[in-house]
Amino acid sequence: MDKFYHSVRLDEDLCMGCINCIKRCPTQAIRVRNKKAQINSKFCIDCGECIRVCPHHAKHAIYDTMDDLKKFEYTVALPAPSLYSQFNNLDDVNIVLNALLLMGFDDVFEVSAAAELVSEATREYLSKNPDKLPVISTACPSVVRLIRARFPNLIPNLLPLNPPVEVAAILAVKRAMEKTGLPREKIGIIFISPCPSKVTYARSPLGTDHSEVDKVLAIKDVYPRLLSCMKAVGEEPPEIGTSGKIGVSWGRSGGEASGLFTEDYLAADGIENVIRVLEDMEDQKFTNLKFVELNACNGGCVGGVLTVENPYVAEVKLKRLRKYMPVARSHMESEGEELVRWTSMVQYEPVFHLGDTMMESFARMNQVERLLKKFPGLDCGSCGAPTCKALAEDIVRGEAAESDCIYFLRDNVHKLTKEVARLAADIEEGDGDGYSKFRAMTSYIVRISDEMNQLDRKEGRNQNDDKGTD
Repeated sequence: MDKFYHSVRLDEDLCMGCINCIKRCPTQAIRVRNKKAQINSKFCIDCGECIRVCPHHAKHAIYDTMDDLKKFEYTVALPAPSLYSQFNNLDDVNIVLNALLLMGFDDVFEVSAAAELVSEATREYLSKNPDKLPVISTACPSVVRLIRARFPNLIPNLLPLNPPVEVAAILAVKRAMEKTGLPREKIGIIFISPCPSKVTYARSPLGTDHSEVDKVLAIKDVYPRLLSCMKAVGEEPPEIGTSGKIGVSWGRSGGEASGLFTEDYLAADGIENVIRVLEDMEDQKFTNLKFVELNACNGGCVGGVLTVENPYVAEVKLKRLRKYMPVARSHMESEGEELVRWTSMVQYEPVFHLGDTMMESFARMNQVERLLKKFPGLDCGSCGAPTCKALAEDIVRGEAAESDCIYFLRDNVHKLTKEVARLAADIEEGDGDGYSKFRAMTSYIVRISDEMNQLDRKEGRNQNDDKGTD
C-alpha cells in the first residue's frame, strides 16, 4: 500500500477555487491552481479540517458502505467509543451493541474494551521506560503522521503500542475464527469510525505491517439505521458489553490519559493546539510530564468529521453514560503484550525539506528569504498558497512563479508602465536610436498586456472567492 495513501479526497467538479481550505490546512498541504484546489499527498495527514470548512462540499472522505458486509460470511462490528455519544438519553451501551446485531452484524467487539487493554499496557510501559518520558499517545493516526513528517525528534517519544481499534480487530478475528471455524478471508472485521484518519490507518497503518480491519464505515452513515434498530431492542437488552469507564472515556479528549492513574499528563485537542504542544515539546518546555495525549479533532474522537453530534454535547453525553459504569472490565492476559506491541517502528519522512541534502536545503532556504523580501507579507492566499512563505517555497521547488503573487504582479505592471512612458518620451525627443527604443517599448507593452491579463484573472478569482465565502 502507498505510504501516502489518503482517505480525504477532492471532487474537482464541486471545487470553486476558494481559499477556505488552504487557510485552514494545518500542514499547508493544499494549493489552489487554475481555480481548483490540489492536495499534496506527502503533506496531508487526513485530519479532515478541509472537509469541515469547505462551503462547496468539494472535500470528502472515502470509506466503505453496508453493502460491503455481503462480501463476508461472518462479520464483526467494532464500534468506536465515540459512537455511544451520538444518542440522546442513552444509559446502557448494550442497547447500541444489540442494535448492531439487528442491523446485520454477526458479532460485536467493543473498541472501548480493547482501549482498556491498551491503557493497562501503557501504564506498564511508563513504569518500565522512565528514560523515554514524556510518552506521546499513538491513538490518533493524524498525530502520528504529523510527527513522522514534521517532528522527527519526537519519534522516539511515541508510545510503541497499537491503537485500540487494531487490538480490537486482532482479538475479534481470533474469537470469530475459534467460534465459526471459518478461514480468515471469510470473516469481515468492520470498524465504525468517527473520522477519515482511522480509515487511512486501516488502509495504510503505521506501527504494524498490516491492519486486521477489513472495512470502515462512517458513524454518520450507520447512525440513522442504528436508531431504528435501537427502538426494536427493548428496555432490557442482553448483556454483551465488556468495557467500563476507562474504555468508554477514550472517546473524548483526556479520556485516554485519565485511565493511566497519574496527574503528570497533558491532554490537547484540535490540530492547531496539537501543533503548538509538539513545537513546545521539541523546545523541551515541558518538565515532569509522563504522558501527552493529543487528538487532532476538537473534543477528541467525538469531534470527528464523520460523526453527527456537536462534539461538546457528545462529550457531556459520554460523561453521563460512564457515570454508573465499573472502572474497567477488560484485563490483559498473558499473551496480551504481543497483541498490543508495534511490529514495526515509525520512520521519519522528510517531506517538508526543500532539498535532498543539508547544503541544498540551506541554499534554498536563503532563496526563500530573498523571495520573502519581495512579497508584501500579507498571507492573503490570492496566489493559491496559504502564506507568502509557502509561495516562496513553492517557487524554490519549481511549483509556482513570482507572478503568482497579485501584489508583485501589480507592482511589476506599474514599473513596466513607467519604463514605457520613459521610452516614449525619449522617442518623442529624438534621443538615441529611435528604432531600437520603439522595439523595446513594443516588447514592454506586450509584457504589460500579458501581466494585466494575469492580474484580471487573479482579481476575478478573488471576487468569486468573496462570493463563495459570504
